[in-house]
Amino acid sequence: MSRLRISEIFFSLQGESRSVGIPTVFVRLTGCPLRCGYCDTAYAFKGGAWMELEQILRDVAQYEARHVTVTGGEPLAQAACLGLLEILCDHDYQVSLETSGALDVSQVDPRVSKVMDLKTPGSGEMAQNRYANIESLTAADQVKFVLCDEGDYQWAKRQIEQYGLARRCEILLSPCYGRQDPTELAQWVLRDRLPVRFQLQLHKVLWGDVPGR
Repeated sequence: MSRLRISEIFFSLQGESRSVGIPTVFVRLTGCPLRCGYCDTAYAFKGGAWMELEQILRDVAQYEARHVTVTGGEPLAQAACLGLLEILCDHDYQVSLETSGALDVSQVDPRVSKVMDLKTPGSGEMAQNRYANIESLTAADQVKFVLCDEGDYQWAKRQIEQYGLARRCEILLSPCYGRQDPTELAQWVLRDRLPVRFQLQLHKVLWGDVPGR
């Protein structure tokens, strides 16, 4: 079977997206071509261990959960990620994929819920956005903006309008941890009546910046 380099597999509450709060198994793949200024998983850029898909499935199964999130790093940087997503769906897991939006998502199994970033100017990686991916998003998917300041917020508003994102999928707005005041962002969303889901990172509220939580 195909192999993947895995940084960690752990069990926690989903901290983001529409399934926030649900007990979830996280499969974190090693490696990422981006270097966002606010990245909180730089430890996953290197290292990890090679695992066969069969072994990954065994590790996931031990937690007896129905939800699995494949994340990184950037999971799609490893070609065998597509096979992992497919086999997880075949085993009747509710599967989500957290992706930077810099790599092609068109071949992702349609049973997977894609949670795709659009990188803001404040991330330092806006040039890596692959806007063609928007055509592959459906109502089952979500597009996420991590906002560092009001400039990022205004930029996100323009993207939402330009690409008709509210008609295509759910939109997530997150304040960058330690950089954008959450209450201020919430007030902007209400003031402008944006068709979005405001979200905080639940895992950071509960555990701070502890890796693997």
